[in-house]
Amino acid sequence: MKELLNIEIKARCADPSAVRTILLNLQADFRGTDEQTDTYFRVANGRLKLREGNIENNLIFYERADKAGPKSSRFRLVKVEDREGLRLALAEACGVKVTVVKKREIYYIGNVKFHIDEVPGLGHFVEIEAGNKEAPEKDAAALQAQCASYIKQLGIREEDFLTRSYSDMLMEKQGVSG
Repeated sequence: MKELLNIEIKARCADPSAVRTILLNLQADFRGTDEQTDTYFRVANGRLKLREGNIENNLIFYERADKAGPKSSRFRLVKVEDREGLRLALAEACGVKVTVVKKREIYYIGNVKFHIDEVPGLGHFVEIEAGNKEAPEKDAAALQAQCASYIKQLGIREEDFLTRSYSDMLMEKQGVSG
């Protein structure tokens, strides 16, 4: 099995409606709005989270550098049927690090996934994920170029890039160490 690769960015978003309009003008395929709960578990390396939503339900392991701008992410995605049972088993085995609740609009243009997120207590964000799951012929350089192109088209400024995940930001806000 070929390793799945994403080149992704996460940035603050002052005007979600403007991003939404640009995506729709680019003929993005709107997949819906998902109310998601991501439970992060304590693990020895990388990050392990269970995503529970009305659209996406997956166990996700990933490793990604904490840096601003486009960054590479290595991940494994497992579809989940019994999300409550899995959450309880992982919580007992590993312990829960933090839980992130968000409202997420999901759009696609080819192999590129876009999110417009609203995270209570943190604000609005936009994410771009250029991945090779649906486009195995694309290497890291091609994915990087796609991400850079959409950063420009969406008017994302360098100072809006985030280096950390929502989980890290929430833990900091709550005064909890990782």
